[in-house]
Amino acid sequence: MFIHHETDGIRVSAEPFYVADQSDPGEARFVFAYRVRIENVGEQPAQLVWRHWYIHDPVAGNTEVEGEGVVGEQPLIGPGDVHEYQSFCILEAPEGSMEGFYEFRRPDGSRFNARIPQFVLRTYRA
Repeated sequence: MFIHHETDGIRVSAEPFYVADQSDPGEARFVFAYRVRIENVGEQPAQLVWRHWYIHDPVAGNTEVEGEGVVGEQPLIGPGDVHEYQSFCILEAPEGSMEGFYEFRRPDGSRFNARIPQFVLRTYRA
């Protein structure tokens, strides 16, 4: 199930899932993947230049991950266009969550943050 949020014409949707065959519960290693869909539903192009994630793991604690673009790209997303990618994270707990934001730059140089909605990572379907 995709969870989504819209900011300044950018709709960010996320769908997490558990990757059992790469996990090892006996070693407190739970691998989760997530698909992200970024849609420009506005009227101006926007380039994704930065990502900032908050990862909540009840066992290992909270961490922040940030960096340029997503999976090595800084896509320019025009009106009506979509950018999709998949990534993963590893928790020490069988359940946690993620949320964050993407920083976008418009052609005029202005910048804004598009919120990534919080989504739950769990080893079972709710």
